[in-house]
Amino acid sequence: MADVLIIGAGPVGLFMAALLLQDGVDVQVLEQRSAPDPHSRAIGIHPPALAALARVGVGEALVAEGVRIRRGIAVARGKTLAEMSFAGVSDRFPFILSLPQGRTEALLERRVNELDDGAVHRAVRLTGLSDDGATVTVDVVTPRGAVRCEAQLVIAADGVRSTVRALQGIAVRVKDYPDSYVMGDFADGTGFGPDAALFLAGAGIVESFPLPGQLRRWVVRLGAGDITASDSTGGLTDGPLSAGVFSAGVLSADGHRADARWLMQRVRERTGVEIDPGTNSMLSSFGVRTRLARRMVAGRTVLIGDAAHEVSPIGGQGMNLGWLDAAALAPIVAAAVRGEDVAGRLRAFQRTRLRAAARAARQAEINMALGRPLTDGLLAVRNTAIGGVAAVPAVNSRIARRFTMH
Repeated sequence: MADVLIIGAGPVGLFMAALLLQDGVDVQVLEQRSAPDPHSRAIGIHPPALAALARVGVGEALVAEGVRIRRGIAVARGKTLAEMSFAGVSDRFPFILSLPQGRTEALLERRVNELDDGAVHRAVRLTGLSDDGATVTVDVVTPRGAVRCEAQLVIAADGVRSTVRALQGIAVRVKDYPDSYVMGDFADGTGFGPDAALFLAGAGIVESFPLPGQLRRWVVRLGAGDITASDSTGGLTDGPLSAGVFSAGVLSADGHRADARWLMQRVRERTGVEIDPGTNSMLSSFGVRTRLARRMVAGRTVLIGDAAHEVSPIGGQGMNLGWLDAAALAPIVAAAVRGEDVAGRLRAFQRTRLRAAARAARQAEINMALGRPLTDGLLAVRNTAIGGVAAVPAVNSRIARRFTMH
């Protein structure tokens, strides 16, 4: 019997655990994976999320390991069309932090272990859940057999394919998009330093972000001649290369499976930048869809993070949304454990966080629309408009604040 069971030991579940443990709440975290995922999925941490993460004592460690992106530039045909500074978005964190998700999770888990080294349980698969109005009972399978656990509350941070959400029968609204992307991490020889760069090419946008260790991530929007071969669920697939080919796969128009060299050629064609395919350390493809749960609260169960809302990775808001869910929920959960009536606060939490997710989904739609393939005439119009808007300081500042989730 624990005060709170958290299902999922990803970045959102671990942050939730740290917040509650610091407040004296007895927490147990159940994770299906037997080991942490070392690969670099999400990389961007926005200022509001950094401020929240600092509350559990990991802010300084994250900043020390990450790259501080203080500026983004938009480039077309080798010329810089626009610049966006993040200097004014936050007094404490005037930047977007770039750090691979695997390192972020590791630092969060280290903090949880400092607070309670017996809180995280791996290789635990959830099979059942029931709520009698006073406690929640969950059935799990562990390497040693079946176990039944009880808690006052269950918090589901178990991702886009949430078992908790399915067991609770919570419906989701799904919207699929025609956009597909390939991304990869390579040694950085660009000279962009800590800047993020968006290349506004007619065949589709190319995004480029610095990573620690003199690496750079490249994200290429697939054009009309590129056909996604799998990963049709819209989820991100990520993992080590196998013979230079990633498992999700993308087929080019001539039927060849994409690899690091294929991505290098797309980057060269659209940006003129040369990258070395031999330095590739991660390659992945992803499609895009939005999933918004109809509700986040069901009795004594609360969904947070991707279990409650999936938005496009373009813009890097998904993981940050989950952290802000946790920051908003933690004081409510602590109050509930103390015996306070929190029904009204949970309703307000659900309303405001679903509204925040809908805003993030709309912002992601705008980001994707700006990066879609265009004819030369429309490309010139778009690029001129972006340059003109960015030249107005007040508008530029407002867009920077919106982009960084303020």
